[in-house]
Amino acid sequence: MSRTKRVLIVLTSHAELGGTGRETGFYLPEVAHPWRVFTEAGHRVDLASVRGGRPPASGTDLTDPVQKAFLADPEMAGKLAATPRPEDVDPAAYDAVFFAGGHGTMWDFPGNPALSALARDVYEAGGVVAALCHGPAALVGVRLSDGRPLVDGKRLTAFSNAEEAAVGLTGVVPFALQTALEELGAKHEAAPEFTAHAVTDGRLVTGQNPASATDTAMATVLALAAT
Repeated sequence: MSRTKRVLIVLTSHAELGGTGRETGFYLPEVAHPWRVFTEAGHRVDLASVRGGRPPASGTDLTDPVQKAFLADPEMAGKLAATPRPEDVDPAAYDAVFFAGGHGTMWDFPGNPALSALARDVYEAGGVVAALCHGPAALVGVRLSDGRPLVDGKRLTAFSNAEEAAVGLTGVVPFALQTALEELGAKHEAAPEFTAHAVTDGRLVTGQNPASATDTAMATVLALAAT
């Protein structure tokens, strides 16, 4: 029987969708569904966010029983209300870090030194780094101790350029996520728009879009089992 492992789900703190006047934040289904998978696998789930405190949420659908259960869970409600910042997290305490999506990540995940160090330290200690939808924006800034980008030469997926165009936000987001990852040497693999797709390359696990939340979490559990 495998031991209980600890997974840190990291959330964006960015609430504005560019200059559109629309709100954004972390995408709740991309937290709730992985939470269910991780807890059913017997693992402990903690939360963190870029600025700490209660991060802004988007995509909430209380007709989804999984989202409803997540928000009603007393332990998770407490953690969501008072998330620590990456600076305040001990990477050695976690077996995996999971970067949840939501368009807000495109503004405050890349280039955040504490976030990048957290991912690097978990990965270099033999842990799993996972990211979903726009969550791979966090990977843009991650360099290993030898200076190479974490994603260099790795198979992965993320919210695709075609999907960004389909939702009409190509000109709103600060950069094209798929392109940025490819420019760092990643081998991006895109499925048809909005279909479930998860990619595992060793201890790097990625998912393409919200439909991939459960598959990405399940792939993370399998990667954890191999560590």
